[in-house]
Amino acid sequence: MISDRLPQNLLDKYHWLQQKLVEYGHVAVAYSGGVDSTLLLVVARVLLGDNVLGLIADSPSLPRRELREATEIARKHNLPYVVLPTHEVEQEDYLRNPVNRCYFCKRELFTEFLDYARSHGFPYLLEGTNADDAMDFRPGLQAIQELKVVSPLKEVGLHKQEIRQLAQALGLENWDKPAQACLASRFPPGTRITLKALRQVEAAEDFLLQIGFRVVRVRYHGKLARIEVGEEEISRLLRKNVRRVVTTHLRKLGFEQITVDLQGYRSGGRNVSPVSRKEARHA
Repeated sequence: MISDRLPQNLLDKYHWLQQKLVEYGHVAVAYSGGVDSTLLLVVARVLLGDNVLGLIADSPSLPRRELREATEIARKHNLPYVVLPTHEVEQEDYLRNPVNRCYFCKRELFTEFLDYARSHGFPYLLEGTNADDAMDFRPGLQAIQELKVVSPLKEVGLHKQEIRQLAQALGLENWDKPAQACLASRFPPGTRITLKALRQVEAAEDFLLQIGFRVVRVRYHGKLARIEVGEEEISRLLRKNVRRVVTTHLRKLGFEQITVDLQGYRSGGRNVSPVSRKEARHA
């Protein structure tokens, strides 16, 4: 199933991952349709058969396009899954958007997942944090550790690029899918999250994806939208005709000013704000 042409150290990590999954026996997997959780769910399904279940968290912070893609991949690969409505967007700690907002989100989400998993005969809940994530600022990891959710990819030392290699070797169509994050990540810390603003950002990103951009973030700064695309896509976005179409559409969505971040997409871009710290505190 896995090509022998892969590096031996990667094959060793893969076999270690398989051993861990077999030891768990019955697992639920937090599944988003991203390459990390897809690989985890696919490998668990092959090894454990019906003793595995994917759990998709559905809330206003999940783009509809991501939900569609996740369910399409699951159906194509015969992966059992359940879509569970989660309620993190109803929490005041989440809506006020502190720097550690992800902690409150993951705490709520994984608590709901654990309750569902255990009540349906799955004592272990797995999720797709990898070895690279552990080196980044991710407040959600604290909630994962507190709730004793299992992170097998991180435990066996699999890095993102290695996960992509394995996913490609397994024939997974999303092996090179750009990293995704919930829509709330488009709001700078301290900027209150509203359902209306979440929908506004989602609609703006959907449009940019529809006209051919591959890596897209629309950072929300009130009436100002700051667009990030892949570095290699910036020159296209700056073309006069493209710029005009994008500006016209985003203004129809309610943005009054539209800017392009010339550094391109980068993880952690939500922490950049065009307003002063004093203004940000009152946003």
